[in-house]
Amino acid sequence: MTPGGPPVPRGEGKNPDRPVLIFDGECSVCRNAVEWIRRRCGPETFEYLSCHAEGLPRRFPHVGKDECLEAMHLVLPDGTVLAGEQAVPEILWRLRGWRRASALFRLPGAGTLSRAFYRWFAARRHRFSTPGAP
Repeated sequence: MTPGGPPVPRGEGKNPDRPVLIFDGECSVCRNAVEWIRRRCGPETFEYLSCHAEGLPRRFPHVGKDECLEAMHLVLPDGTVLAGEQAVPEILWRLRGWRRASALFRLPGAGTLSRAFYRWFAARRHRFSTPGAP
């Protein structure tokens, strides 16, 4: 689903009032990012779901696995889906001590820069996770 489209149905979650962070659970960079997030928020702030989970298509039929392999997705309680660089400010807003950092994404030009960097990094993330890779 493209960001800004119709909300995704809420699905069956443990707590439908918290956002669901969908990530590539087989990527060490993605897993490390999720662990970084977990250490900076409360235990009930997010639900975490690997894009390889069997229940993903049933719970979030509009969030495709291929898209999840390209970028993290954050599904908000109202069903809004934020992907990649669009999810970052919302994630930061929910972390202890990082709300001010989320405001940086509202500065002029920040969207263009964050989109370019996120896409560049995401396309090369497996290189960063492989020891000794160029």
